[in-house]
This record gives sequence, C-alpha cells and structure tokens, in this order.
Amino acid sequence: MPSKSIDHAFTASAYRGAASDPTYAGALSFMRRRFTKDLQGVDAVVLGIPFDAATSNRPGARFGPQAIRRASAIFDNDPQYPFSRDLFEEMAVTDYGDVLLDYGNHQETPARIEAQAAQILASGAYLLGLGGDHFVTWPLLKAHAERHGPLALVHFDAHQDTWDDDGQRIDHGSFVARAVREGVIDASRSIQIGIRTQAPEDFGIRILHGHDVEDMSASAIAETILTHVGDRPSYLTFDIDCLDPAFAPGTGTPVAGGPSSAKILSVLRKLGSLDIRGSDVVEVAPAYDHADITAIAGATVAMYMLGLRAERLSRSA
Repeated sequence: MPSKSIDHAFTASAYRGAASDPTYAGALSFMRRRFTKDLQGVDAVVLGIPFDAATSNRPGARFGPQAIRRASAIFDNDPQYPFSRDLFEEMAVTDYGDVLLDYGNHQETPARIEAQAAQILASGAYLLGLGGDHFVTWPLLKAHAERHGPLALVHFDAHQDTWDDDGQRIDHGSFVARAVREGVIDASRSIQIGIRTQAPEDFGIRILHGHDVEDMSASAIAETILTHVGDRPSYLTFDIDCLDPAFAPGTGTPVAGGPSSAKILSVLRKLGSLDIRGSDVVEVAPAYDHADITAIAGATVAMYMLGLRAERLSRSA
C-alpha cells in the first residue's frame, strides 16, 4: 500500500491534506489532524475539554472528546459529504489535544479553559471545542467575546440553560443566563433550537421549541436562524441532547421528542452565510451510548462546523 500512511496524527509533515489511515487503526486525533501545540499558519484548531463536574444528571461527558475523536475516524478522507471537498485541501487544521484540568479544584477550571482558548484565538485561528458538559461553553464564550465583542448565540439544545446563577456556580444549566447578564452575548440576536424543557427566564432570546422544530422544514428552521441573527458575529454551540434520544442516547440529560440527526444536519448545512466566529459540540457521554451512535452524531456535527468554516475561507480567498 504505497499510498497509505499510518498514525497521520503524529507523522503528518503538513497541516493540510487528507490522511489515509485505515478507519480501524492509527492515532485518533479529530479527523486524523496532526496533534500539535504549534499555532503558526493554522486556520482552525480542535480543542478537547474533558470536564463534566457541572452536570446535574448523569456524569460522563469528560470522556466526550475521546469518543468524538474515535468516531471521527469513520470519515474516510474522501471529499466530505455534503461539502463535496477535502476540507483540509485549503484549510490548515490541527488537533491541539485537551485542556489540562485539575479534577480536585474545579474553581480553577473556567480560567484554565478561557486562558487556553484565548491563546488559540490570539493566533487568529478558528476554535472548535469538544466537550465536556455544557458549562465549558461559558469560558469559551468569554474568550471569544473578549476578541470579537458580544456575540449572537446560536444554541442547539433541549434545555435553555438559563437557570439562576450567582456568577460563581459551576453549572451546565446556567451559562446562558450568565452570558446575558455579563454582556457576553447579545440576547436580542440569539436563538435556541430544539428546546423541550421549561426554564424560569428566556432573556428575550428567540426560541424554536421541540414542537416547532417538528412542524418546520429544515429550510424553514435555517431561514429563521439566518434572519434572526443576520450579519451579527455569532458563536455556534451544539448540545448533543438537542437530538432525540433515539439518535443520541449517550448524553447526560436526554429529553424525548427531539429532532433526528438527519434533520438537524440539514439545518446546519444551510447556515453557511452566518458569521460564525467559534463553535463547540458538548454533552457526549459515551458510557450511555450504543454502537457509537451519539459519538458519530457529535463527530458529524463537528465535521459540519469545519465544513462551514472551509467554505467561508474559500469564499474570502
């Protein structure tokens, strides 16, 4: 097999270009991207955030980055559907590895995540985070807002995450409330998709509830998002429990009545005109998964995020 390679995550000599590892073997970085802390010349960085101490129900999302990386090996490095391109032909993407967190001192966690994200963003690279529970989006949002100003939040989730917050809590159910109160996001241009639970406040954020998503076409959902956000710089966060448990059983707080992975992926595909400055995929908890269903969904959502970024870079070239 003269054209084949192995362990591309370590042996790659460049950041661009497809790998050719067998899907069942080789080092498991995200989509076989080279593991490196070198940010020079990099367009996008994948960062794992293995933290789940903020969960209110089933723990285990600290293993999410590992599971998503493993599932991403299924992408065989042909032109990726539905983008009809090798995402890495023109876009240099690396896997930075994981944030180092002290499991015995959670109060340090937000600052550690924010500092790591800020370092990556200072290089000019786009940041794709792999959680971890949804609390990790809070320090990621802070780092992005520090660089870009208040952002429109495009939030796929079964939960609003607007529960009471004293500004100190380590809680995956209140980061949106904190982000609004501290001016990190612009609530008037933010939108939540797939909500199937009740919360005390909505802060004026536009909500597409689960029944709305059920009744609407993917095109109508995408058009609602695009119209509401407009040209505002945005941050895209995807809690895997946005999907119905039939399509994402491996998560900490599953909620019945959600959309299929096919429908939501179709929505994501139509968001190319959004000015997305950063993104994350969170709440994959592989201990509750079956046959990697949830991990594959999470890896595919993450791949779509990179696909949208690749197209945007191509348009601006």
